[in-house]
Amino acid sequence: MEDWKIKISVLWLFTIVAGLASAILGLMEPGMIEQIMTGEVEGMEISPEFLLLFAIIFLIPLVMAFLSLTLKGSINRWANIIVSIVWAGLGLTDIPTFVAKPSAYAILMWLPGIVAPALIAWYAWKSK
Repeated sequence: MEDWKIKISVLWLFTIVAGLASAILGLMEPGMIEQIMTGEVEGMEISPEFLLLFAIIFLIPLVMAFLSLTLKGSINRWANIIVSIVWAGLGLTDIPTFVAKPSAYAILMWLPGIVAPALIAWYAWKSK
């Protein structure tokens, strides 16, 4: 197995574990459980479509971790470069949230969602 594939796969797993930890910590914020019980969180309805979207978001890094180890050559490289850049871009859209409602733990847990995909793109780009 090529070294860069293992590094990329582990970085995808790191990304999702950090995301899940952030979600769990978010549940501990005062009032969050009560909002969830009402079916609405910060003005967003918790609908089946909302839950499906979150399921897809959580599955993407897991699928990419698997594909990183199984895809061949340039398909692997480009899949990782494209998905990691999109993933980091989506993470950057959270910046207004941190400006409006700063939270040390949330910012700390957000960073892996930007740094790990950047490293993934770098390792994939540098691979042979």
